[in-house]
Amino acid sequence: MPLITLTVRAPKDEAFKSSILDAVHAALVASGVPATDRFQRVLELPAEDFLYDPSYPDVAGARDDDFALIEILWSVGRSVKVKKALLADLMQRLAAAGRNPENVMVCFKETTWENWAFAGGRLIHAP
Repeated sequence: MPLITLTVRAPKDEAFKSSILDAVHAALVASGVPATDRFQRVLELPAEDFLYDPSYPDVAGARDDDFALIEILWSVGRSVKVKKALLADLMQRLAAAGRNPENVMVCFKETTWENWAFAGGRLIHAP
């Protein structure tokens, strides 16, 4: 179960946020995540609360106010090959949606299965 956090500078309209979130979900589904497994949140912060370097470490061009930070929290076990394929697919989808892939940073965070309680406090993947 991936949990997606999209962080952007305010203000952003619904179309901007949806174009990114839809691309993330489609790339995850293409990588094997069930289509119904969609859990996403958006943090829309004022400029003084969302700071980032315009070029670190190798941005082609420069980041601007449409910079998007995508955090993907998911269970451990996916290979670097799977992550690279997901990233390639995601960047293609973002570009098709009119978003600049150079203005997007993705951070994978991994946790073990027993750390997910999907509903009612039940740890369905724990002994």
